[in-house]
Amino acid sequence: MSTMPVVSEVLRTPEQRFAELPDFPYAPRYTEVGGLRVAHLDEGPRDAPAVLLMHGEPTWSFLYRKMIPVIVGAGYRAIAPDLVGFGRSDKPARAADYSYLNHVLWMSAWLQANDLRRLTLFCQDWGSLIGLRMVAAAPDRFDRVVLANGGLPTGTTEVPKAFRIWRAFSRYSPWFPIGRIVKAGCAAGLGPREVAAYDAPFPSGKYKVAARRFPSLVPITPDDPERGNNERAWALFERWEKPFLTLFSSRDPITRGGDRIWRQRVPGARGQPHAVTRGAGHFLQEDKGAEVARAIVAFIEGTPSAA
Repeated sequence: MSTMPVVSEVLRTPEQRFAELPDFPYAPRYTEVGGLRVAHLDEGPRDAPAVLLMHGEPTWSFLYRKMIPVIVGAGYRAIAPDLVGFGRSDKPARAADYSYLNHVLWMSAWLQANDLRRLTLFCQDWGSLIGLRMVAAAPDRFDRVVLANGGLPTGTTEVPKAFRIWRAFSRYSPWFPIGRIVKAGCAAGLGPREVAAYDAPFPSGKYKVAARRFPSLVPITPDDPERGNNERAWALFERWEKPFLTLFSSRDPITRGGDRIWRQRVPGARGQPHAVTRGAGHFLQEDKGAEVARAIVAFIEGTPSAA
């Protein structure tokens, strides 16, 4: 594993920005990682098997408010971190501090610092680009994986036009309304309070550096610096015998159909109850959160633990 990045200038969203969050009664916990404070939610019995809920771009753990009650209600532990640059986690101020590798290093260090084991990973969007690399770096900590609307790109396949448009918008648009961006990625839309909750971590444009950077960090060319690391992670998943489930959405213009390659190449995906989440957009946690959580619970209860 590479050396932990050193960050010189860090922003921290004022706590009062999170005072009026709808349907989100969860208190954050904090872990120091490489000089940064990383926030996470930790709900349910501490000794129960845990579901690690990894969010992506440009959301934060608020995305999982519809899933946490279902997981905890079934007797499991739900852990939802905020990636560095998002939610209540610290936000390096310089664009140069953000790289794909740095995000993997930060979250892998967070995982080790909290000594999390017996995990079921649920990952979506950038939560999968980072989460699947976390699994590859520490496979013994994970019992199973659930992948939704994400993947592990190596820059060697064609990129959807919708992603190229999104990437250009994130780079060049003077207007970057995060709450409205999330709303646009939901088939059912969002109300004003939910839009405001997604805006909460970002008091001004200088707090949005990570959200602006993420689309440009996705490997889309063969010479991407993270191609080799992702190919090595793929090599692990091509030998992965533990249970692996896909729950992609029917209405995601970027990742729709991306589940097929995982079902074909991952041994642990064979014979699993893969499903397409009908009527859900990119953020299926918003559109069908309770349904997705019930599918995760059924998957855990229908597959053996690695312990």
